Amino acid sequence: MGTEATKENGHGRSEEACTGRTTDATAVVHFGIGGLLRFLSHAETLRVFERACVRAGVPVKYSQGFNPHPKLSLPLPRPVGVASDDELLVLRLFDAEGIPVAEGQDGARQAWEDRTKAALSAALPEGLVVHSVALMKSSVSFRPQSAQYVFDLDRADGRTDLEALRERIGDILARESVVVERVVPERQTGRRVDIRPFLKTMELHGTRAVVECRVGDAGSVRIDELMPLLELKPEDLSGPVRRTGIAWTITGPSNPPAARSANRDTK
Repeated sequence: MGTEATKENGHGRSEEACTGRTTDATAVVHFGIGGLLRFLSHAETLRVFERACVRAGVPVKYSQGFNPHPKLSLPLPRPVGVASDDELLVLRLFDAEGIPVAEGQDGARQAWEDRTKAALSAALPEGLVVHSVALMKSSVSFRPQSAQYVFDLDRADGRTDLEALRERIGDILARESVVVERVVPERQTGRRVDIRPFLKTMELHGTRAVVECRVGDAGSVRIDELMPLLELKPEDLSGPVRRTGIAWTITGPSNPPAARSANRDTK
């Protein structure tokens, strides 16, 4: 596994300039998470992938300094307890042998992506499923625009009143302001936040409530704020809350379909 410190030769020229090989790239891993693993925190999920990348032989780049760490990130943290069909892991890569990301290397790129997907899938625990791996130029970056959450409702014994829920959704969307008390656990204090600007759409499809939330520099709405807003309790649901789609702003030289896609499962 190469490190960033080996990128340049003794004359200060990059490995790519000397050999024609592309040594730096980005891999975007599109994955789902469910089962008990949905209770992993953001940091714990990253550690699972760190170990899996080592076992799978993925050439993740490391930072320099006395305490080097692998350069991987989850651009949109997942709420603890929420299952997801549509997550992105971004890996910054370095391989002195070269990475097939340049124009005209489509066949080699596809082989690299397929090989890495298989190796990561074998190295990950049950509950983490790799959907695809996309290899891109090193300068690409991702910013979330919105995220979609699905609440599957339990209709056993008439537990959930769908018409009442439909009326609540209409009432929420008709408001100009929806103020909640947001508690910061570390400070054990709260502050009033208007979450209405974060609520893009709210719909009821059969026994499935679907909420799309805007994500930006000001943050977003939390799941523990949506549930009381919809007057839903955990026992009203037939399964865990699921994140089914994320819309991204992608900047850089390449916008791969695997990174742009979002699983809008609303039917």
